[in-house]
Amino acid sequence: MQPSKNHWDKIYTTKEPNEVSWTQELPKTSLDFVHNAKLNKQASIIDIGGGDSKLVDYLLDDGFENISVLDISAEALNKAKNRLGQKADKVNWIVSDITDFKPTKTYDFWHDRAAFHFLISEAQITKYLSTARKAMKENGIVTIGTFSTDGPKKCSGLDIKQYTEETLSTELQNGFEKIKCVIEDHTTPFNTSQNFIFCSFKRMKKITKFIKDAAQYYPYGFRHILSCL
Repeated sequence: MQPSKNHWDKIYTTKEPNEVSWTQELPKTSLDFVHNAKLNKQASIIDIGGGDSKLVDYLLDDGFENISVLDISAEALNKAKNRLGQKADKVNWIVSDITDFKPTKTYDFWHDRAAFHFLISEAQITKYLSTARKAMKENGIVTIGTFSTDGPKKCSGLDIKQYTEETLSTELQNGFEKIKCVIEDHTTPFNTSQNFIFCSFKRMKKITKFIKDAAQYYPYGFRHILSCL
C-alpha cells in the first residue's frame, strides 16, 4: 500500500531532520544532474517528493527562477518554507500525492530522490510514468534516485521497491531515453550507509519514439518507414 498523507505528516511534525535517514546537508548527486543538464535560469524544474529537502535552497542560490516542489505532506513543505523565509515566495509549492498529480504546465527538469521507490504496485508506477510523460517537455530531463538492490528494503517503516540500472531503465523505456546512471552511497544522520541508483532520462520527441518503435517491431520495413518521414 502507498504511504498515506497522515503517515508523512506525523513524521514531519514529530521528527527533526537529524532524526530521519534521508536528510542531506548537500544533495551533491542531485545537483550534479541539474548542472549537467545545462539548464537556463528560467527552466521549469520540479522536485517530486521534495519535502523539506535542501535541494530547493541550492537551486535558488544558483539563480533558478521557476522551481516547483511537490510533496504529499503539507507539514514537510511547511518546514522547507519556514527554513527559506522570504525566499519561499519564489517557489511553487504543491501538496499532492504524485499518483493524483495533474500538472498544469510542462517541465524542463523532473527530479525525484526516494519518492518513486515507494510505489510498489504496477498501477501506482503506471500512473507516475503517465504523469511524467505528460508533464515533460520534449528533450526534458527526468532524474530518479531509488534504493538499489544493495540498499535498504524498507524506509520509514514502509516497504519500497529496489532497482538496478536495468530495471529502472526498463520502467522508463516508453517515452524516455537513458542518459546516464550513477551509484551513490548516502550517509545518514545516524552514520549508516544507504546505496542509491540514480538515472537520468531524456523525454523523446514523438517522432524519435516512432522511429525507435519501428526499428524494434518492424526491422525489415524500417528503411521504407524512414523514407516516408
